Amino acid sequence: MPETQPVTSSEPPSKEATDYAIDSSKDVFDSSVFDPVLARKLTLANTAIDQIGMTPFQWKLFFLNGFGYTVDSLLVICQSIALPAVTMQYGSPNKGLKGIALASQIGLLAGAAIWGLSADIIGRRLAFNSSLLLAAVFAIIAGGMPGYISFATLVSLYSAAVGGNYILDATTLLEFLPANKSWLVTFMSIWWAVGYTITGLLAWAFMTNYSCSPTVAPGACAYQDNMGWRYLHFTIGGLTLVLSLLRVFLIRIVQTPRWLISQNRDEEVIQFLTDLSAKYDRQFDLTLDDLRREGDVKNTEKSVWSVVRIKAHFSGLFRTKKLTWSFLVIMLNWFVIGIVSPLYHVFLPYYLKSQGVKVKSSSNYLIWRNYAINQVVGLVGPVIAGVLVETKVFGRRGTMALGALLTMILQFGYTQIKTPAQNVGISAAITAATNIYYGTMYAYTPEILPSAHRATGYAICVIFNRIGGIVGVIVGSYANVETTTPLFVCAALFALLIILSMLLPFESRGKRTQ
Repeated sequence: MPETQPVTSSEPPSKEATDYAIDSSKDVFDSSVFDPVLARKLTLANTAIDQIGMTPFQWKLFFLNGFGYTVDSLLVICQSIALPAVTMQYGSPNKGLKGIALASQIGLLAGAAIWGLSADIIGRRLAFNSSLLLAAVFAIIAGGMPGYISFATLVSLYSAAVGGNYILDATTLLEFLPANKSWLVTFMSIWWAVGYTITGLLAWAFMTNYSCSPTVAPGACAYQDNMGWRYLHFTIGGLTLVLSLLRVFLIRIVQTPRWLISQNRDEEVIQFLTDLSAKYDRQFDLTLDDLRREGDVKNTEKSVWSVVRIKAHFSGLFRTKKLTWSFLVIMLNWFVIGIVSPLYHVFLPYYLKSQGVKVKSSSNYLIWRNYAINQVVGLVGPVIAGVLVETKVFGRRGTMALGALLTMILQFGYTQIKTPAQNVGISAAITAATNIYYGTMYAYTPEILPSAHRATGYAICVIFNRIGGIVGVIVGSYANVETTTPLFVCAALFALLIILSMLLPFESRGKRTQ
């Protein structure tokens, strides 16, 4: 890639500016192909952020953005845990199709489209402040629903509320971080695993003690004997409400500097950097004149809702052959994992039950105990991923391939279990291995997307993921999740993910995103 020309100034650069200068050979890709002015301004802003370094503001974001990851997994798994109990109590309008799981995937699809596709137009702040509050309200109401269809409707609503969370959370954190801390976006997936763990432990408590026996026929389960799924939703809705309030009151979120640069709002960029440096006694060299001297970003004189600017958010993802190839391959990764995720994680309670029957450990207590163990062990996956992504041997692509390889092997092994210990041990290892893959992909995706179109590109990937999720639910509904057939399908798809991971053209380890 051609080197970025140095920015000229009437004054010689300071020692700090020289120390932090980064040319395009250290960037993921040459962003000047989009707009040379935008590229130079982003380099200046990124250098200023690097000079200021990591502050308590970014650490707060790591935790508060992580809440979005946590709630996403809390609510996706919450409905899957409730699915057997709700079906047992109310029956199902369609005995084959898992309608609640399908409602969740449709809601997640809508959320990704609404929150993600709008973020490059209106910025990242609105979703950060409002999405969790909406999810909390809908989750609490869902716990009181009197029937299958009404519950499925609320599931779709709270899924839509959180459906764009990890698009916005990963994007927002990445755009505030100094370059040497970008690995934190990968490590943030620990919060996703935390959500699974919390839900697993709550399910162990509520579903064990407040659920009808697995032998009860669908529709014959009494209301008072089946309160576990309701308690689960009330508790998780309440927790989500607390997290949403913390996001609003613990930090005053602002639009990210990179998004502001793309909108030609240079004054706000300098104001943010000045406030941050003053609050934490840091120094940076960038001035408003430095930014203005570069000129205006293309088309920013037009409305953000103009056809020209909206179209650019999509066309910008295909600006060069390498970018086009990269985006198509990462979309395929997201689509395939969309099929796999419900086939395994959403239907995991069914697998634990059916495999438990095979090894004589299928009581309510053992099913939900094993489920909780699965999610606790899953916490190991993001930690492993956070370490491996920064190594030369693996990097981002190698870590994804490794996670997919381990998952494939373990899922083939899970079909052959012979003892209760193998049932819980191998299923827990699968959860950890899949989290290696998921955690890396969630962070890698925004790193290889241009900042001006990052949320749009990420949203398209997640939309394909949700379409895959709908396919996965339909396959799982009719392939009979109480057999090993879906597990063989999952393992085969993870084999495909190994190949797709290695076909990705950009390795973002050690490079700065624009």
